[in-house]
Amino acid sequence: MWNAPHYGESATSARIRFSMPQSMSSPSLSIHTDTLPNGLTILVEEMPDVRSASFALLVPAGSLYEPTGKNGTASALADWITRGAGKRPNRELASALDRLGVQRDEQVGWNFLTLSGATIADNLAPTLDIYRDILLEPSFDEELFEPVVSGVQQSLLAQEDDLQRKTIVELRKRCYDLPWGRPTDGSLDEVELITSDDVRQHFRRCVVPQGAILGVAGNVNAKAVIEQVRQLLSEWKGSAPPVPKATVAPWGTLHVPHESTQTHIAMAYKAVSASDPDYYAAWAATSILGGGSSSRLFTEVRENRGLVYTVYASLNTLKTEGRVFVYAGTTAERAQATWDVTVAELKKLSQVITSDELERCKVRAKSSLIMQQESTGSRAAGLARDWFHLGRVMSLDEVRHHVESLTVTQVAEYARTHGPEQLTSVTIGSEPLKTSV
Repeated sequence: MWNAPHYGESATSARIRFSMPQSMSSPSLSIHTDTLPNGLTILVEEMPDVRSASFALLVPAGSLYEPTGKNGTASALADWITRGAGKRPNRELASALDRLGVQRDEQVGWNFLTLSGATIADNLAPTLDIYRDILLEPSFDEELFEPVVSGVQQSLLAQEDDLQRKTIVELRKRCYDLPWGRPTDGSLDEVELITSDDVRQHFRRCVVPQGAILGVAGNVNAKAVIEQVRQLLSEWKGSAPPVPKATVAPWGTLHVPHESTQTHIAMAYKAVSASDPDYYAAWAATSILGGGSSSRLFTEVRENRGLVYTVYASLNTLKTEGRVFVYAGTTAERAQATWDVTVAELKKLSQVITSDELERCKVRAKSSLIMQQESTGSRAAGLARDWFHLGRVMSLDEVRHHVESLTVTQVAEYARTHGPEQLTSVTIGSEPLKTSV
């Protein structure tokens, strides 16, 4: 298994997506694009060889736009908004979607709240009818608000025991400016302060068509889908919320004391954004560093030295910037050696990249592309994310072209000019480490 670049929205975005120069040819004719007068962008890819259809609707209601001191508002909205809509109360709404065989999901990212679903192609139209009610006429039953907040709290409590995740959450706070460093799931000390009025206000201000993106992929007729969405959502109104002002990230080193036989180590350093021409090289360099069982970190830190039980590197990007995240889980006794060897591998990356390493990256990428060709859910989400990050949609053939075009010289030059000179780190364990670079 390999580590794909991550667009920084939701877990489903951890897949191969590459930016491309504007001089490249336009997307394939199977991808249709339309923008409604209210600002909603519709992207449809016809996939006649499949039997399913999927959609991903991104609305600008992510954690960036939560009120100060109320981290978790977006998570509460993601749950509450689907507990009854239009003439259907909570259970009737869930039953209606179940009868259509909809596999649905609600995810909160930094920029967007994403409503997604997959079903057989014939059931897409009635499914979209129901989601029209969810967007325009959610019930917001006050009796269901307490269970919604309780669900968010229980999820956060469960995550408190996941120290690997907690290490990455704390790392993000230190390497991305706020509110981009804010946890998307919420914060335990702030969730209890959220009121039902806070969530309703977040809905009114942020669940709007301007800035929203709908991706649809599957065995569908694009013109018919676009016409249906036009009819369903023509009355949807609202302007996108303003982008919040940034508070500069602290960077540096943080140690979180925790009495345990294990130590969790996370590091981050700057990388390029998804729209940068060097993004392909950034992906390849990160993959060579820590993207699978043949990567340098896995080979040297785990296999050769036996220092860790897990180690990896991943590329995480926002619209205008990116980071390389590195994580290692080890024992307290091996923690310092793990840090030292891992940092040494980060520095070595800029010294040489071999053709064998790059070829392995390309093979893994091509395998992932084949799987994406068979997944309508993956394509629907990819359409929407491409539009947000790049302002256009890429076909999988274009992605394949850029993978195959990568050269050792390109990747080596990127690694040389984008090293870990400014490194931030978070460790959780019994003792702090000597974290010089």
